Amino acid sequence: MRLLIIGGLLSFRTMSAFPDDRRDLAAMLAPVARMLVAREEPALQAHGISMWGYAVLTALAGQPVRTQAALAQAIGADKSRIIGVLDHLQERGLISRQPDTSDRRVHLLSLTAAGDGLRRSVQAAIRASEEEVLGILPAADRDAFLRSLKTLYERYRAP
Repeated sequence: MRLLIIGGLLSFRTMSAFPDDRRDLAAMLAPVARMLVAREEPALQAHGISMWGYAVLTALAGQPVRTQAALAQAIGADKSRIIGVLDHLQERGLISRQPDTSDRRVHLLSLTAAGDGLRRSVQAAIRASEEEVLGILPAADRDAFLRSLKTLYERYRAP
């Protein structure tokens, strides 16, 4: 707190620990990201899929055929960590895994029609939840926020 004397009057002003009244980006984004992940959980549970399973389906929708190693890198998972997830998705008929004709040690992954249908359904539920979150922003701010976030995502996402 700062004590100011202005024109003979005492004034108390709270000083911010942040010179421009803004926290670091990571400090602002982390709690928002945690909240969004928590809000996705009911949609994932309702569709019987894990967060990692949804990440796999989403990555395969963006690039239809991937090796397990490339997929793991794209979603930020360890190669050995996703084997169980891939097994489960394949058992449910949501993805297919085929040996690469040029290297039988490598498996090529692709999304099935059922997998894409489930992905779209989960995404619709997640987007509905996001609409509630974004609803506190005025339309112009919301559009600018989403454009800016997309720009940052495109710049810094994994290859």
